[in-house]
Amino acid sequence: MDDADLLASRFEDHRAHLQSVAYRLLGSLTDADDAVQEAWPRLARTEAAGIDNLGGWLTTVVSRVCLDMLRSRRQRREDPLDTHIPDPVVIGPENDAVIADSVGLALLVVLEALSPAERLAFVLHDMFGLPFEQIAAIMDRSPAAARKLASRARQRVQGATATPDPTAQRRVVDAFLAAARGGDLAALVAVLDPDVTLRTDSGNGTRVLRGTESVAGQLATFHRMASLATAHPALVYGMAGLVNTISGEVFSIMAFTVADERIVAIDILSDPDRLSLVDLSDLDLACGAGRTTVNKA
Repeated sequence: MDDADLLASRFEDHRAHLQSVAYRLLGSLTDADDAVQEAWPRLARTEAAGIDNLGGWLTTVVSRVCLDMLRSRRQRREDPLDTHIPDPVVIGPENDAVIADSVGLALLVVLEALSPAERLAFVLHDMFGLPFEQIAAIMDRSPAAARKLASRARQRVQGATATPDPTAQRRVVDAFLAAARGGDLAALVAVLDPDVTLRTDSGNGTRVLRGTESVAGQLATFHRMASLATAHPALVYGMAGLVNTISGEVFSIMAFTVADERIVAIDILSDPDRLSLVDLSDLDLACGAGRTTVNKA
């Protein structure tokens, strides 16, 4: 193995960690992959022998790329922050080993509302344990400023990081699914919080409905989809969710935010292009294990 191959191999050893950092900073699987890929040519142009801690060096580079992307995104963003559905991470419902590493949708939505600097400081320190001295260097600020940014972000995300009871979550989601399959309006209303929010992204922008009356008014749509699709239990953003397939092809992914035995938010992603990027290798779907095909017709 020559030096270039060895360097590429060392880079691949860090890829999973770098993607994890980038996803939490960006909330987008595609953008996270782009940020990690951007680090490779920068590494290839650098004298790697002079890098004492390659993992730390790469984390710094990817974080700086992500910071630039966050700033650019904030400048051109047209959609309100609360209407964007972050790219989902889906794992098997019994995969306890990775539940603790999952990022809840509630947290991702809150992170979207932070300034780029606040998000960077919070994610790198509170999620990945980077010292404020290193974070400050990434942002070209003082350690004290980085600490203050993380503290301010932490105050805003309090509550979003709480770990809910997965059994209770699944019970509520199962009740929702039963109500949808049976077309039972009373049963559906019973599991919805009065201030429930429904967000759907089918590829033509995000549609938002708020309140029990508006969301329960979609019962006919829920019933039709529950009748046509096969629902596969999964953890979506670390919470009880559903991956729905029709004729073995992924049709939609549903994430549920549950509090006090009621559904406070439902997020439905059915955009074929975004669905095609979601890794479903942890699930055994009707069309077979592994990354599943998505019908774009």
